[in-house]
Amino acid sequence: MALFTTTEPAFRFHQGTRPLLISMPHVGTHVPPALAARFTDEARHVPDTDWHLEQLYDFADALGASVLVATHSRYVVDLNRPPDGASLYPGQSVTGLCPVDTFDDTPVYANTGEHPSDAEIAERRDAVWRPYHQQLQAELDRLTVAHGTVALWDAHSIRSVLPRFFEGKLPDLNLGTADGKSCDPALAATLRGIAESAPGYTGVLNGRFKGGHITRQYGNPAGGVHAVQLEMTQSSYMQEALPFDYLPDVAAGVKPHVRRMLEAVLAFVEGQRKG
Repeated sequence: MALFTTTEPAFRFHQGTRPLLISMPHVGTHVPPALAARFTDEARHVPDTDWHLEQLYDFADALGASVLVATHSRYVVDLNRPPDGASLYPGQSVTGLCPVDTFDDTPVYANTGEHPSDAEIAERRDAVWRPYHQQLQAELDRLTVAHGTVALWDAHSIRSVLPRFFEGKLPDLNLGTADGKSCDPALAATLRGIAESAPGYTGVLNGRFKGGHITRQYGNPAGGVHAVQLEMTQSSYMQEALPFDYLPDVAAGVKPHVRRMLEAVLAFVEGQRKG
């Protein structure tokens, strides 16, 4: 008997025409009903979702980017964690491959006896995690064949104040390149310049967030794949508390800077091909 089943596909995907793949692994909100029944009331609201990123990045199609979007909540399985669940930030507080606590350090499950077993975790990984990563790798391979040099942009957002993970308020634009391993340093420097010079916003490169599993796994500058994670503060574009509404007037301030970053990424990788 299966311990986990879902009727939803693991992802939505739009294929673009230029050498850029935008990955959104934490925007999903779907939790199968049988699993949601085991959750606390708080967890059923999936508060740790990277809300509204598809809307924030609605210019992706005009840029010619491919877009890969998760459908399931990170509470089902976290697509930006390694498949064995190993910590990406040893010594720091983190949530796991199949989280049992929220970012506020409250329980996801109403009863600790309902925590997923190793067998259930394996089924969630096979049903949701693996298809997403297979599609991500397949699209990077396709883009590499077509263009030679490609970029992977891992799009994230998070509440600006989360004492469990960092002190004070997080910078607004947190770029991660796995401490310089996942993309060319010249590209990273250009992106950092855009983030740090954006009026009214703060930016940092490889600060508290250096890039998760996706950035670290697929970024391979020597092989022509340049991967960057952007972790944005949700206060830059939305309400950070229920009902988590998108705020168009607020988002209009930051969106041009995000687009400038992606235009810079495309200019870099397309320039590599011409060079």
